[in-house]
Amino acid sequence: MKKTILLIVSIIAFYSCNTKEESLPPNTYEIQGAAKGVVNGLRAYIHSSENNRQVTIDTAIIMNEAFTFSGKIATPSIKTITINSINGSLPFVLEPGRIAINVSKDNLYSSPVLGSKNNEDFNLYKSEYNKIPKAINDLNVEYRNVSDQESKNRIIEEARKLNTKMEEFAMEFISKNASSALSLLLLETQISTSDVNLEKLKSNYSALQNVIDKNAAYKSIGAKIKSEIDIIEASANLNIGKIAPNFTAPSIDGEMISLYDIKGKATIVEFWASWCGPCRRENPNIVKVYEKYKDKGLVIIGVSLDRPGQKERWRKAIEDDNLNWYHVGSLQYFNDPVARMYNISSIPASFILDEEGKIVAKRLRGKALEDQISKMLD
Repeated sequence: MKKTILLIVSIIAFYSCNTKEESLPPNTYEIQGAAKGVVNGLRAYIHSSENNRQVTIDTAIIMNEAFTFSGKIATPSIKTITINSINGSLPFVLEPGRIAINVSKDNLYSSPVLGSKNNEDFNLYKSEYNKIPKAINDLNVEYRNVSDQESKNRIIEEARKLNTKMEEFAMEFISKNASSALSLLLLETQISTSDVNLEKLKSNYSALQNVIDKNAAYKSIGAKIKSEIDIIEASANLNIGKIAPNFTAPSIDGEMISLYDIKGKATIVEFWASWCGPCRRENPNIVKVYEKYKDKGLVIIGVSLDRPGQKERWRKAIEDDNLNWYHVGSLQYFNDPVARMYNISSIPASFILDEEGKIVAKRLRGKALEDQISKMLD
């Protein structure tokens, strides 16, 4: 315990000395690392998580048991540090200003990070979080030392509850610490998780509004989170059984067309583009279905994801492929507002609606598409 106190005091003293230096230029970070006992020449890295992929954004070489990172960053965010030959990784808040790290050789994760309120809050967050896997490990030890089934069942149930607590820890921490800027940065990390709870995400976002409004950097993070919430909500409204979102978009001749104004007993909303090879190869199948069922109430509206300046190419594809149905598009590629509303990330993509506008099927092709329309109209 005394060693721990002395270590923290030495870090504070180290940082205090550095604060007397000239202030850093705007949007500049400087990280001073103390790496006692670490071999010269080993590399330290700062990593960023981008699209579920780890990207190295800065590198430093350890010399004389120390290393330094420096660079530019406009918006604070949670990054990780790794060091060759040292176990674990160290999550921390990378933001403008000076930061001090005293490397723990046994486990990098436990290294204290000082120099900013966000990192001091993050130290407490990690300390509380670490109690959960430790408790789970203790239960595993206990499980191996008991023989009766009643005790084993109790331990399994306790471990299950702790696993749930660990999965929900970040969101619970945010809700309890809505005045902390760290909570905003943590929430930014949660929007990319596949099983994020939308209601908790929205609730925490609302609770953090005062933090978001503090400065331009936090407003930028807030805008990113809000955009992701909108996308998640839109995706939830696109499940089978949901009413398809209505939209109004310009036709190729500039006439505004609304989905709900033209939908039939069965409606296909078809996302495609003149440049899309798989779309063009599928078009004859869609034409066949349309010719067979248009008099029975089938309506098709094609949504073009053609690029800016490709209007005539779009028009020629319609004529060449005999697509004699409604067509809309804004020539904005995947940024087309309707494509964004329907969360389109690849084409061809289709939504089949019943006469009430309810989504009954998605992404059907060939015979599967014809069979679905036959079921609805024959």
